[in-house]
Amino acid sequence: MGALPDRVLVYGVTGSGKSTAALAIGARSGHPVTLVDELTWLPGWVAVDTSVQREQIGEVVAGERWLLDSAYGAWLDLVLPRAELVVGLDYPRWLSLGRLVRRTVSGAITKEPRCNGNVETWRAIVRRDSILVWHFRSFARKRTRMRAWAASPDGPDVLLFRRPRDLEAWLATLGPVPVDEQR
Repeated sequence: MGALPDRVLVYGVTGSGKSTAALAIGARSGHPVTLVDELTWLPGWVAVDTSVQREQIGEVVAGERWLLDSAYGAWLDLVLPRAELVVGLDYPRWLSLGRLVRRTVSGAITKEPRCNGNVETWRAIVRRDSILVWHFRSFARKRTRMRAWAASPDGPDVLLFRRPRDLEAWLATLGPVPVDEQR
């Protein structure tokens, strides 16, 4: 692919590993990474008002170099026209759902903080608006969106990855993780 473009969106279904992929890309490329959940959720899992989200994301994507780990429908119109590359994680449902269940249940057990100090709870896992339910509600829409972007001659370039190992192989083309960022 050559050099990574300056403005990159990592997109995928809930549980596909967008944040992990964005951090890996950022570590190799030096792109500043914005984890979207940090801007969209307040402590206590309170959603940031949509107008505030749009303002904050608008400020990020107005910059010349950025990497986002998602784009919510409420402000996708701000991101997509500025993106030069979409890295699409088009994994099978069983894989993304399995990852999401493991992450969510593990978080409920360990109480490891997520964005802005939020923690998973058993109560939240079984609610009608849980992240697991959201996976089922949004999966087809997000997958269709990614595939339409990839098929369209308009808009940013799109790299669709159907398997994690394909993403890993592409990441390796970006170069090694700098020594000071290895654990």
